Amino acid sequence: MTHSNSLDLIKRIKSLAETGLIYHETEYDKERYEELLDISLELLSKVTDQPIATLNNFFMPASDYPTPKVDIRGFILNKAKEVLLVKEKLDGKWALPGGWGDIGFTPSEVITKEIKEETGLDAKVIKLLAVYDKKCHPHPPQPFYVYKLVFLCETNEGSIQTSFDIEDAGYFRIDNLPEISEDRILASQILQLHDMVMGNSSDVYFD
Repeated sequence: MTHSNSLDLIKRIKSLAETGLIYHETEYDKERYEELLDISLELLSKVTDQPIATLNNFFMPASDYPTPKVDIRGFILNKAKEVLLVKEKLDGKWALPGGWGDIGFTPSEVITKEIKEETGLDAKVIKLLAVYDKKCHPHPPQPFYVYKLVFLCETNEGSIQTSFDIEDAGYFRIDNLPEISEDRILASQILQLHDMVMGNSSDVYFD
């Protein structure tokens, strides 16, 4: 079994334990699900190399059926057909602008807000390009389950102004991409998205 498959199984165990803690009917069941949750966090700690205390602080206690987190990204080309990327201060690598979905905002509102915050550019959403399930792609191990939505956007191509968590931003030729932050997006995905846009594809990639 691969490292990625092991991580996916651990996430499933954790999700089942959290679901059981919400819907259990007896104290015996509750104790078993709590033990199962503890085991899943211990395994996550080993696989992701994160202390259990860190994982406990990260994960809020489940109060409803556990669901995937949603990461929303914007794909933007300038007139030279170069792709807009931002350099994350956290790891010093580059990604499509975007971030976690926010409660109270639609996906399109989230991405226009993120693009404005990270680059200072006003953006308009054109269409949905892709819905990626991270388990189907070779991203680094991560303790939570993630869907990624990528929207094709247009900007005013004005002056770029980065935010507190973005070190730099700029446009890059598709054949000369910088080091990509693979936790956020893969170079192969950027190439796929570029091909879809340049080919004027009406399809939406999923999974």
